[in-house]
Amino acid sequence: MHLVNDGRAFDQVSDAVDEVNKLKGQVAAQWDEASKFDAEKDKAAFRQYEEACDRVKNFYREQHEKQTFEFNVRVRAEFKRTVHARMGIWEAMEKLNTLVDDSDPDTSLSQIEHLLQTAEAIRRDGKPEWMQVAGLVHDLGKLLYFFGSEGQWDVVGDTFVVGCKFSEKIIYPETFANNPDSKDPVYSTEYGVYSPHCGLENVMLSWGHDEYLYHVLKKQSSLPMDALYMIRYHSFYPWHREGAYSHLTNAEDQRALEAVRAFNPYDLYSKSDEPVNVEKVKPYYQGLIAKYFPEVIEW
Repeated sequence: MHLVNDGRAFDQVSDAVDEVNKLKGQVAAQWDEASKFDAEKDKAAFRQYEEACDRVKNFYREQHEKQTFEFNVRVRAEFKRTVHARMGIWEAMEKLNTLVDDSDPDTSLSQIEHLLQTAEAIRRDGKPEWMQVAGLVHDLGKLLYFFGSEGQWDVVGDTFVVGCKFSEKIIYPETFANNPDSKDPVYSTEYGVYSPHCGLENVMLSWGHDEYLYHVLKKQSSLPMDALYMIRYHSFYPWHREGAYSHLTNAEDQRALEAVRAFNPYDLYSKSDEPVNVEKVKPYYQGLIAKYFPEVIEW
């Protein structure tokens, strides 16, 4: 596996996608008004949306062409019958960290530093331990990149509903033109394979690190549902920021929306913080890991 070259390219795309979402967040009202962390951030410092590099546009073009309903059915079937690895949470964090090429001066913070920065920002704001843990693990689904993903398009990027008409509120919606589902007589309709207000638990989101980690941890952790909502929906920007899919959501989804909106600022803006001393905070987070996870998880 080409960890240096592939890892660098992966991290560059992942960071660039985050930068685009940071800028889009400048115009969106923040749900958690009491968050000192979010209030103190200078969001004007982040790169302008229209200046998004070609890497991001090309990434979304590929993602939007290949994330079909058929692909999502197939990849979920593969997930259910395959165990790619057995390891604990901290070991998984260290594994994910090998995606970064330390020799590349243009590569930003490592994966483990971002996870710890997110958790530490939540901790500084006095949020509960389970939310700190959600911040600590939320991107571990990017391990998919080691586990036979077909590229980067099925690991990172904003998520969206498949099996019905692609929302105009998805980033670069015009790039769905070459996705065969956009012309399918069922999948191209407003409701597609779903029924009105069926609830997000009953729809299929595009496969990636969020969806993968949610399915890994919902049966292998004692995290509360609010934490699982934060993990599953943190890249679902068409819904939690743009207000799409109201015709599919139900009353139960309101709590999930509040949870992910409370979490989002810590995920997006913590990357600009000072690096965390990993060894200093490691004992604290290992203690939290022991509270919420078994020693070994099947990935």
